[in-house]
Amino acid sequence: MNNKRKNYNELAGQIIEKVGGDENIDNVIHCVTRLRFYLKDPALAETEEIKQMKGVMGVAEAGGQYQVVVGPAVDDIYKEVMAQLSRSEDQSTSREYVSAPKADSTFMEKIGYQFNKLIGIITGSVMPIISILAAAGIIKGLLAVLTATNIVTDTGTAYLIINAMADAVFYFLPILIGFNAARRMDGNPVLTAVIGGVIIHPTVLEAANSDVNIFAVGNFAFPFVSYTYSIFPMILAAWMVKKLEDWLKTWVSSYIQAIFIPIVIIGLVSAITLIITGPVLVGFSTALANGLQAMLDFNAPLFGAVIAAFYQLLVIFGLHWGIVPVYVNDFATLGYSYLSVMISVTIVGQAGAALGVAVKSKKKEVKELGYAGAFSAFCGITEPAIYGINLRFRRPFICASVASAVGGLLAGILGVNMWSIIGSLIGLPSFIDPDNGITANFWYAILVTFITLALSFGLTYIWGYNDKMEMYKKLEKPKNPAKAKF
Repeated sequence: MNNKRKNYNELAGQIIEKVGGDENIDNVIHCVTRLRFYLKDPALAETEEIKQMKGVMGVAEAGGQYQVVVGPAVDDIYKEVMAQLSRSEDQSTSREYVSAPKADSTFMEKIGYQFNKLIGIITGSVMPIISILAAAGIIKGLLAVLTATNIVTDTGTAYLIINAMADAVFYFLPILIGFNAARRMDGNPVLTAVIGGVIIHPTVLEAANSDVNIFAVGNFAFPFVSYTYSIFPMILAAWMVKKLEDWLKTWVSSYIQAIFIPIVIIGLVSAITLIITGPVLVGFSTALANGLQAMLDFNAPLFGAVIAAFYQLLVIFGLHWGIVPVYVNDFATLGYSYLSVMISVTIVGQAGAALGVAVKSKKKEVKELGYAGAFSAFCGITEPAIYGINLRFRRPFICASVASAVGGLLAGILGVNMWSIIGSLIGLPSFIDPDNGITANFWYAILVTFITLALSFGLTYIWGYNDKMEMYKKLEKPKNPAKAKF
């Protein structure tokens, strides 16, 4: 066992012990930087001891989850955690556990439980493919550059292959979303994926593009709809597959279940999705995207400034994954997202603050943490910068938020747009228009990124940090994000 693997093994064991042991863990999943535990009794977790562990950047509690921030090594640490728990990875990733409300819970607590459960399913369906969507978007941007510079022609074989690489994840998005959603609901991922295959079958898409109706009742028509790039119809389809399969198994003989149940489910769920729920949810998705667009049209600078100023507060509480499906829906419905621009600005702001601390400090430990956090944020992940440096000195986080607000304001004024999910410096190709190549939008994006970075760095260097400041070892989680003080 190499030293790094040994360290992860030891850290995983320590975390399991401090969250109350194997017997206190209902489930554990992970996102890009966090281990997300569902604990039977959160009160047993020794939060302060966990925060002091080498390799742990912070702890947050939100949405029924006990979240341990461990940074980009989360996948390796997660595997070590799973190896030490008395359950398989399939058992752990198959469901999103949310603590059920108690019998004496208020109406609003019960509503909150259902909302958290829904958000858990949506984010669990989207989260595993976020990095793949980001990579595909960057490939699209680079292909646009290659085409605009005549290195690749849009009629050549190279274009055909690269375009397939970029489009595959979007084209087959319903299958991927359905598979993930079924796993989260402890349903049948493969059978649900087949439903996704039905609704994006070439003949169905051809009918949708030709404005063909499935059937009509009087003057009311039920048209075919294009489901490529769609998210919400397949989440509902996964739920229908789960409920229908569970019900059928209660009365269908085990001798014919293997054949009979798939026939019934494929027939019923496909029909319901194509005729009813699909068109309704595609309409909802379009309305959601258009609603955000209307807000931007009303006052893009104000909208950008507010979102950019406060988005990283959501990251602190682990609630930012609730917004991810919103801008993924933008990309799926519109092909671009102004909201994603605002989020990219906040990542750059956190990077600038961490870099400002690293450059100014003469302390070796602080410099290392600062540079590591800045580099991670330049690659699109802010938690190492936030928990490693910016929150622990408080002022850098404020500087980053102020600079982000200015960046969001400028992005709104200039109308900066984005065609892929990944942001920050690594995501600059996301600002290249896939149809028109490098336009003024790309240069505006570079300008906004540079101003945000420079302002965050400058404010932190001048006011946000000095070596006389004490690094806060223990960060108390505020009861209410709106009352958080830094």
